[in-house]
Amino acid sequence: MTLPDAPSSPAGADRTFQVDLRGLVDLLSHHLYSSPRVYLRELLQNAVDALTARHALEPAAPAGAFGIRLYADGSAVRVEDDGVGLTEADVHSFLATIGRSSKRAEQVAEQRGDFIGQFGIGLLSCFLVADEIHVVSRSARTPDAPAVEWRGRGDGSYTIRTLRSSARPRPGTTVTLTPRADAGEWTRPTQVRALARHFGSLLRHPVTFDDGSGGPGAAVNPEPAPWARTYPTPGARSRALAAYGEDVLGFTPLDTIELDLPAVGLKGIACVLPQAVPAGRRHGHRVHVKGMLLSEQADEILPEWAFFVRCVVDAESLRPTASRESLYEDDTLAAVRDALAERLRAWIARAAASDPDLLARFLHVHHLAVKSLAVHDDEILRMLLPWLPFETTDGHTTLDEFARTHRTVLVTSSVEEFRQVAAIASAAGLGVVNGGYTYDRELVHRLPEIRPQTSVADLDPATLTAHLDPVDRETELAAAAYLARAREALAVFDCDVALRTFQPASAPALLVDSREARHERTRSQLAREQEGGLWGDILGALRQEAPRAQLILNQLNPLVRTAVAIDEPELARTSAEALYGQAALLSRRPLRPAESSLINRSFLDLLAHALRKDH
Repeated sequence: MTLPDAPSSPAGADRTFQVDLRGLVDLLSHHLYSSPRVYLRELLQNAVDALTARHALEPAAPAGAFGIRLYADGSAVRVEDDGVGLTEADVHSFLATIGRSSKRAEQVAEQRGDFIGQFGIGLLSCFLVADEIHVVSRSARTPDAPAVEWRGRGDGSYTIRTLRSSARPRPGTTVTLTPRADAGEWTRPTQVRALARHFGSLLRHPVTFDDGSGGPGAAVNPEPAPWARTYPTPGARSRALAAYGEDVLGFTPLDTIELDLPAVGLKGIACVLPQAVPAGRRHGHRVHVKGMLLSEQADEILPEWAFFVRCVVDAESLRPTASRESLYEDDTLAAVRDALAERLRAWIARAAASDPDLLARFLHVHHLAVKSLAVHDDEILRMLLPWLPFETTDGHTTLDEFARTHRTVLVTSSVEEFRQVAAIASAAGLGVVNGGYTYDRELVHRLPEIRPQTSVADLDPATLTAHLDPVDRETELAAAAYLARAREALAVFDCDVALRTFQPASAPALLVDSREARHERTRSQLAREQEGGLWGDILGALRQEAPRAQLILNQLNPLVRTAVAIDEPELARTSAEALYGQAALLSRRPLRPAESSLINRSFLDLLAHALRKDH
């Protein structure tokens, strides 16, 4: 609260901080809380903590004896609880002092973990929607304690007075807000009821709402959490949990995993998403602490690889941050994260062992998530690697099926390399896996750990060209002149030209050129251009013998047989450029500007030649 100016004091004397309440409320609204709607959560939270203290004071009281009642009619919002209440001394100490919480009093300090709020600033959130907070409270600790009234205003002033016992016949606290005109969005009866349901649907104390219409109060949390109920059969329990997940999260889960960590009092469910999500996109999870909704976007409760599930959990021992809208990162949260990760691994193991249909549906949708897990988890690797789908020269198939056909598995380092060689490698009987996607190359190389009889090697140009049949000597001599002109035309791309026979015959040419080779040639070119300078010396020190690309012409292709017989030098050059351009396009890799220019030029030159010939 704002204090009066301190009187002058000697130099070096201690002084008291001055607090601008309006500035503090503005700070809360713009930087601590995500929305003014949190005022109702804070009121509910204070009421729940008061009830917790009341039960500690009267442990013999039956369950449900104490509750919370909400009232909103458009002109006021009221929250009444049967909690432990406050004495006049408590009001002076806790309501009029920012940052001090009644839950930190010595008499309940040993029970601090039983309370949701621990920061002593929650009541200030009410100033986000009202200019005055009216509190009437009567303590249950002192049987003959009178009721106490506290009125706090947004300008930092407050008043306290003692009331007759009839003003509050029973122990507990009533907080009343008169909303500002600009706060109608958050204080209308329908909105108050919706917010109460949103934040308090899993609270363990009975909460009712009254809109002032004269009817009976409606229960905000009529049923306990679904995992706390009993069901006639395991199947009925599973269906109920799945229905709850669908209702809360908005999708029909592929499967529902029940979560139970007794050590931290955590219960809940993890719902497997029915559609794939991008790797690394972390979904927010719905986290309750002691029944009160903390956050719908708590992504820190699961490891990054578990992006294929969304959770709804209620925990006892997790600590909220000051805003109570996220979780405090500590050893307990780290242990919970590890334990929940183990529950997800166990679910995958059960599916692999006893429900192959579920496993197949799961892997069809979430194979990328499992691949990311298998890279770092040897148990999942051994369990699921043979069943994970990969793109291969036999189509999309599992590694287990692929390894049965190919004792030696070759893997490319990029998608474009796979696309360059897939058709030719398949026709040659080579088993090649596309290793260009995230995790795939690393996982394929670990296949011998699961199937020792299978060997894995990186695919290089020499491996592929060794499986292409050479042409006879007479055919090669006849094509020598054409091949020389083709090499001259493509020298600018550091590309050699060779004549072979391979299937399919419909493929006129194959461009064998790895990404690493292109990078090395680019570096060598830069070194030549920068020769003599500091940058040129650096590149020259890194220079290796630049690997050349190779355009392999297919003698089985009718177009190639016609091309190698061309006598006219310019036409031979143009046809070689066109074959190179067509092979580069089929590789589906990004074209360099010079290659795009070559494709356009060769097409126009061939078109011009055809038109001249027609005339």
